[in-house]
Amino acid sequence: MTSTSWRRMGASLLVAAVGAAGLVAAGPDDQGTTGGGEGLVTTWGAADDIAGGTLSDMTVRNVLRTSVGGEDLRIRISNANGDQPLVSDSVYVGRQDTGASVVPGTSRRLTFGGSTTVTIPPGAMAISDPLPGAVPALTKLTVSLHVVGTTGVITAHNRAMQHSYKSTSGDHAADESSTAYQTESSAWFFLNAAIVEAPRPVQTVATLGDSITSSVGSTIDTDRRWPDVLAARYAQLPEPRRLAISNEGISGNRVLGGVAKAGSAGASALARLDKDVLTKPGVRTVLVLEGINDIYAGATTEQLIAGYRQLITRVHASGRCIVGGTLTPMGSSFVYTPEKEAIRQAVNTFIRSSGEFDGVADFDAATRDPADPARLAAAYDGGDGLHPNDAGSAAMGNAPTLDSLRCQ
Repeated sequence: MTSTSWRRMGASLLVAAVGAAGLVAAGPDDQGTTGGGEGLVTTWGAADDIAGGTLSDMTVRNVLRTSVGGEDLRIRISNANGDQPLVSDSVYVGRQDTGASVVPGTSRRLTFGGSTTVTIPPGAMAISDPLPGAVPALTKLTVSLHVVGTTGVITAHNRAMQHSYKSTSGDHAADESSTAYQTESSAWFFLNAAIVEAPRPVQTVATLGDSITSSVGSTIDTDRRWPDVLAARYAQLPEPRRLAISNEGISGNRVLGGVAKAGSAGASALARLDKDVLTKPGVRTVLVLEGINDIYAGATTEQLIAGYRQLITRVHASGRCIVGGTLTPMGSSFVYTPEKEAIRQAVNTFIRSSGEFDGVADFDAATRDPADPARLAAAYDGGDGLHPNDAGSAAMGNAPTLDSLRCQ
């Protein structure tokens, strides 16, 4: 498919994504912040975890939705948690039709250093060559990857709130029909980021969090996660003020402790900050919403605040901004005890009033029951007293003021 065809395919949704320049000093090679021209920006992202089992001579078809638009799409594929090389000889990108099907005529092959085959060592990632043409904003794309041989440990993002698809045996990456894709999955396989070239003032906000940021409790396949709601708000702004969103939540994740293993909650926020957030192109603001799992695991107020301070120090040392998200209510959940609620309240007081974060997103105030502030509002409760439903995710996505997430 030609560059012109790709442009025509997305013309109705095309966004020329530009953002306001921040006030944090940027070096001349800093991407996506100052100056003219274009820079690389992460328009979609996911954090690496581990899926159980192995994959053998089959194709996985992942579905993602862009936030901002841009040019020259690159896909970052991850074998960060693998224990043997990941080999693929066929990777294709298209525009999703429905389910595993691709809009006819939109499937295009990716290359890596000019080759259609890529071998990714254990612990490593690979970024594709740029795919010429425009990429629309808020558009669902398919990324299909044929696995050569049998994998070892699978790097994946669990509880994606988006179905992906596994094929019958063989290379079906170029197939635009869904016929070969017989098995649904709730994980994104090997897919780590979608990167575009956008006008240089654009920035990416990375949302670092747990299952509430992954938006467990929202409706699958509908992009109702709160970071998606936030992305849609930015898409309504005039072009010079739009921001990209990269969702770096992992279900069960904690600020402190934890390592990645099959069935785990991923490496801790402190352990994965560099890999999942700071190495993604264009990230200028980190919005952190983590801590409930730490409280459940027995962390004290002092320990959790010390963890936040390390995140703040490291993000600032990288020349970026960090915004603190207040911890949402848990009063009718399995986590709650009066003692743990006291820690949540103390932590939220630190986030709101310490002045150590560059800004505050008050998710607690946006979702709590006014008559019982320890609990989620009934209209926002996904059913377990902890995870917000679609309405709760909408309230969270509408909570931050848009300029508060701009790195200034």
